[in-house]
Amino acid sequence: MTDIIHLLPDAVANQIAAGEVVQRPASAVKELLENSIDAGADKIQLVIKDAGKALIQIIDNGCGMSVTDARMCFERHATSKVKKAEDLFAIRTMGFRGEAMASIAAISQVEMKTRRHEDEIGSCITIEGAMVTAQEPVATSPGTQIAIKNLFFNTPARRNFLKSNPVEMRHIIDEFTRVALAHPAVFFSLHHDGTEIFNLPKGNLKQRIVHLFGNNYNERLVPVEEDTTIINLKGYIGKPAFAKKTRGEQFFFVNNRFIKDPYLNHAVSSAFDDLLPDDSYPLYVLFIEIDPSKIDVNVHPTKTEIKYLDEKSIYAILKSAVKRSIGRYNISPTLDFDQETGFSNMISLKAVEDIVPPSINFNPDFNPFAAETSSVSGYSSSPRNYEAKPSAKNWGSLYEITQEPAVEQTTFYTDDAILETKQKQYIQLHNRYIVSQIKSGLMVIDQQMAHERILYERFLVHLDDRKGASQQSLFPQTITLNANDFELAKSLLDDIKSLGFDVREFGKNTLVVEGIPVDLGSKNINETQLFEQLIEGFKNTQQELKLTKRDSLARSLAKNSAIKAGTALGQEEMNTLIDELFACKTPNFSVSGKPIIQTITLAELDKKFEK
Repeated sequence: MTDIIHLLPDAVANQIAAGEVVQRPASAVKELLENSIDAGADKIQLVIKDAGKALIQIIDNGCGMSVTDARMCFERHATSKVKKAEDLFAIRTMGFRGEAMASIAAISQVEMKTRRHEDEIGSCITIEGAMVTAQEPVATSPGTQIAIKNLFFNTPARRNFLKSNPVEMRHIIDEFTRVALAHPAVFFSLHHDGTEIFNLPKGNLKQRIVHLFGNNYNERLVPVEEDTTIINLKGYIGKPAFAKKTRGEQFFFVNNRFIKDPYLNHAVSSAFDDLLPDDSYPLYVLFIEIDPSKIDVNVHPTKTEIKYLDEKSIYAILKSAVKRSIGRYNISPTLDFDQETGFSNMISLKAVEDIVPPSINFNPDFNPFAAETSSVSGYSSSPRNYEAKPSAKNWGSLYEITQEPAVEQTTFYTDDAILETKQKQYIQLHNRYIVSQIKSGLMVIDQQMAHERILYERFLVHLDDRKGASQQSLFPQTITLNANDFELAKSLLDDIKSLGFDVREFGKNTLVVEGIPVDLGSKNINETQLFEQLIEGFKNTQQELKLTKRDSLARSLAKNSAIKAGTALGQEEMNTLIDELFACKTPNFSVSGKPIIQTITLAELDKKFEK
């Protein structure tokens, strides 16, 4: 029997390894950006076409490579960052395995131009499917330019499993954001299909956060800083008032490397106890500096997981530092019982000489007992005569009301025959529940969940027939989103218009809302807040429930636009709400699957009263 075990060809081995390192275009972007950072570049440009499927190009002004290094960097396990095993315990660079470039070259067409600053001429290498097709001298600027074309061209199965362009672009923006946050002293730019998405000048961390997420984040940030013998902590947390329903804006960096760590995330979340509801997550961008010998970054191919020697101490330091910042900058509400606030609004800030005492003016000839002869509408103007003068005109109309038949009013406590009529009376309990008498006892309806169900089924119909009616706004509202949310909004634009929104793109990361669904037009709604909540709710339902795009949009808009608990309703509004609820396909259960209607039978009431 012949031997059956053999060595794989290098090309096949590289393709297999690429499956772990390069999962999607964003993975290649991350590896290339980190290589540029390791090369000492302070200016990095990223150019994307077709969400990275057609082109990913990195241009930096780093140290560049020699002719030999340019060829060697595409070999497996070839790296300039680790020379011996002991170096793994003192890693300060982003990359160290020497697998990224080989993996990328195995599944794409790569062209690299590079030149060192001291050289007069550079080198150009062309690789296709791990095979070098050309290497020649070229005139190029100092640094490195890498163009990756047709990613996964020789692994069609992986290419077929890529998501839509907006989804892949959002992943690229996520990776770009993480690297840009970690290096605020480096200039970054990002272009997608000829459109500039980011232009980030050099600056400090706060400026970088504002440039990435928007100018309105300037007032949301609270600094955090703590120096200990174990770790050095610095960064920013967000104020509780601006917490979101999704985890999108939470960043941990250990030695400038982005990591995902639920344990440390819990430390920050626990510091916000009693300040945030359970389903809200604060913004934070926190940097931990720690001795590399006390951590292990060689845990996962993506290098986003780290093992610590003293995890509990880091947890305690992180939690206490965040709590201290919350208290130091008076984020949490306080009650000062020693302060007298009754006269706080009466304190004048004017100088003493500028204060003019009040003057009293009076008419010395005024006589309150003087009679006046003028009258208005049959009433005497004399202060001593308060009786109205009767008018003989149309006096007969006073008795017409006695000839009208009496109208019987339906009361809540009535017999079963009247309960079957359409004019059923409802009672609102604590502005949260609607109570009605039925034959068997009482029916209690949660008004918020009932309205959510009504709007949800209505929006699903609009999404199906693409005929959601819109009510034009008197003043169109301009909404500026961060780059990630803007890409998401663009991918949802057709469906959002189907719901009844009249919205269009208006420049970089900006939308204009000119109309909202007619179903919401009768309310006093802030279009900007509603649209932002729609996007945030869509992300939340997509992450938690993995629903379809259509279902997530309908749920998000229904939840954010339904009447809330605490809203007072009139009798006609309650009648309409109940009628529309029982016209739904699933009136008994809310959008989230909870019961909307509860009944209390007479037997249960009798049992409560021990009858």
